Order: sequence, then structure tokens, then C-alpha cells
Amino acid sequence: MDRDDLLLQFRLRFGKAFDLARDIASFKASTIANKKRVLEKQLAALLIAATGCDLARELQAKIRRAQNQLLTICDYPGEGEATNNGSERKLRPCVIQRKVTNAYRAMWDAKTEADVHTTVDTARLNGANPFQTILDTLA
Repeated sequence: MDRDDLLLQFRLRFGKAFDLARDIASFKASTIANKKRVLEKQLAALLIAATGCDLARELQAKIRRAQNQLLTICDYPGEGEATNNGSERKLRPCVIQRKVTNAYRAMWDAKTEADVHTTVDTARLNGANPFQTILDTLA
């Protein structure tokens, strides 16, 4: 398989995986299991496909290393997002803070800010008052 074909096939399979993740709440458990099996077989075939392209082989190796994590969304339907975009958005204020202040001067400072953000976000996700949660954590 040449590089362009292999890359296109990966793109198509990942597109199907994201389609499944987007609509997963509307499927029965048996349908999810069936779709997961089909995708796993298709990805397995792509991972062993012979290619003469170094870039395609590198991509195969990266996907092979993460293969057991790719369809985790099927094991926990409706409990998470298929992408990490939400997490990335939550990290953005920390990145801006670090860039504006020319990085942290001490590791404890970076860890403390990360801990505060994690505590506040977890409290929000659980419907708790973030400020009370911080007070409870410090107590």
C-alpha cells in the first residue's frame, strides 16, 4: 500500500470512530460492541499493511502503541468526550499565565497553580461550590 492510500485509510477509519463517538448515546450496547469490533479489525489490518513510506511506517508505529486506547469511548458510552479538546481548553489559562509571566520561577508555583485549577474544575464537574471545595481541601 502506498503512503497516500494508507494515510487516507487511517483518516477514514478515524472518521468512523469519531462518528461513532458522536452518536454513541443513541446506540444499544450490542451495536456499540459490533461497531467497535469492525473498527478494531479494520485498524489491525492497516497496522500490518506493508508500505514503502517512512512517514506511513512512523504513523503505524504510533497508532500501534496507542491501539488499546483508541476506542476506549466504546467501553464507557456517554461518560466522556472522544477528544481532549475540553481538557485543552481548561489548560489554556495556565499556558497564557506561564507565557505572560515568562514561565514559573519555581516548580512548586507551577504545581500549586495546577492543583488549584484541578480542584476548582473537579468541584464544578461534581456540582460543588469551588470555593468551599478549596477551603475544605486546605482544612
